[in-house]
Amino acid sequence: MSGKLRRYLLIITLFTLTLPGFAQTVDLSNSLNAGKLKTPGDTAWKKIEFGINLNQGSFSSNWTGGGVNSVALGLFFNALNEKIVGKNAWRNDFQSQYGIVRNKGQQSRKNVDRIFFDTKYNRSIGATWSLFANLNFLSQFGDGYNYSAAPDSTDVKRKVSGIFSPAYVTEAIGIEYRPAPYFFIDFAPGALRQTIVLDKNLYVNTPNQNNYGVPIGKRVRTEAALIQIVANFDKDIAKDVNLKFRYLMFASFKHPGNIDNRLDAMLTAKINKYVNVNLGAIMVYDDDQSDKVQFAQALSIGFLYSF
Repeated sequence: MSGKLRRYLLIITLFTLTLPGFAQTVDLSNSLNAGKLKTPGDTAWKKIEFGINLNQGSFSSNWTGGGVNSVALGLFFNALNEKIVGKNAWRNDFQSQYGIVRNKGQQSRKNVDRIFFDTKYNRSIGATWSLFANLNFLSQFGDGYNYSAAPDSTDVKRKVSGIFSPAYVTEAIGIEYRPAPYFFIDFAPGALRQTIVLDKNLYVNTPNQNNYGVPIGKRVRTEAALIQIVANFDKDIAKDVNLKFRYLMFASFKHPGNIDNRLDAMLTAKINKYVNVNLGAIMVYDDDQSDKVQFAQALSIGFLYSF
């Protein structure tokens, strides 16, 4: 087991131990589930998901179609906790993924890596509107590299990211519109975002040596938003099929025309109680990272346990 994979498992274990007991998600759009709630207006719904995906391929030495023996392992851990008491609501959302792939003749390479945590307090001011205060964190577990076309070695890979390099911390207050339990939009003028790059030597390998927007020689850059918009959707769109996405738009006061956009989406289909298929995609446009749209996609089948 690689050091990065051990680090992922350790962080997930420590996070799990800090959580109270969790029960299955209550979908308030379902009248049968809504009927289970004991007190009208005061609700709680909680969920933990843990999954493992393993993909393997091998070929005999005389396989005429060509191919490379490979093995890939992916892990994910998600936890959601929401509670409403009167006009007050509290929501905590933790998501994490880590995956590695190894092709014959090469070192192990990371193919997915994400840490996401969002905590938010809401105060209702109407049937579908509320005021909110929010703290959000986004980073990764391990180092990321760009590889050349030459045979894999430490001489032909360039480190382009690492834990807290970059990391994004955002504090926001604003107004939320929630027309349904599974969908909300947050509007936050004046949100603050810190971009963190702990590795001061990383800038030499970033596009245009831009260092994710952090001034070279510094570790933190703070931006104030003219407006930040977050749209979040999480719903079973068919029997045993769930669609989840989160869209973020951030326009800073200093450069209001350079709008950062990020979309994270995941479609999950359950084959049976413990086996599922996942199709995930991420799209990012942030000129502090690249002057082009970035896209990542992954399809996997594996074990899923929810409680």
